[in-house]
Amino acid sequence: MDRAKLLYRLGMRRAKERMLNDFGNGFWEEFKANADGWMQEILPRVPDIGNSVFRTSYDMCPSYIAWYKSLMAMGFSSEEAGEELWVMSEDLLKLIPKRLLKVPMKGYMAGFRDDAALHEQRGKAGKLHPYDWQIVFTDQDDDHFEIDITECAMMKLSKDFDALGMFPAVCRIDFLAANIMESGFSRTKTLADGDDCCNCMYEVGGTCEWNPERGFTDRK
Repeated sequence: MDRAKLLYRLGMRRAKERMLNDFGNGFWEEFKANADGWMQEILPRVPDIGNSVFRTSYDMCPSYIAWYKSLMAMGFSSEEAGEELWVMSEDLLKLIPKRLLKVPMKGYMAGFRDDAALHEQRGKAGKLHPYDWQIVFTDQDDDHFEIDITECAMMKLSKDFDALGMFPAVCRIDFLAANIMESGFSRTKTLADGDDCCNCMYEVGGTCEWNPERGFTDRK
């Protein structure tokens, strides 16, 4: 859980100044106390799924749960809490300098593609942790591939802490991440929206818009 703790600390550090400016010291102190308390409760109960291709997303999930639970306790609606999670995620992702992403991204995506194919094989062989993602991988061409998620580890973990209300807002962060990492990403279905899968489509060297004002009807 070391990476989960690190991501939480970085997220809180990035959120502090903005929350103090936007909401005031009293809000920040209450939010931090609530979130810290939830992290202390959550982390010992998080199953270790091992070296999953989606490990970073899994390691972020305790932070999302703690932040969501804290915001809900402070009177936010699920929609308002989800939008605050978008802002917190953007603050955290912007720690990555864009100049470091331009050259390595193709290599990262190539590795991710290979790892996803192996992940599918492990799932078919029954070698994944029960909380891990189950996927169907489709290699389309040199620049495009698709990952259909049929079981989501983040939803499984969130259910344990009565935090499913943070979905589908948390799903939309995939568009934000792709935008910041300058990678093509699109999706028209998610499990959190009641669909049969999350049909995640990736384009190496493509682009992805992050524009919540447009809504997420056609790009779930």
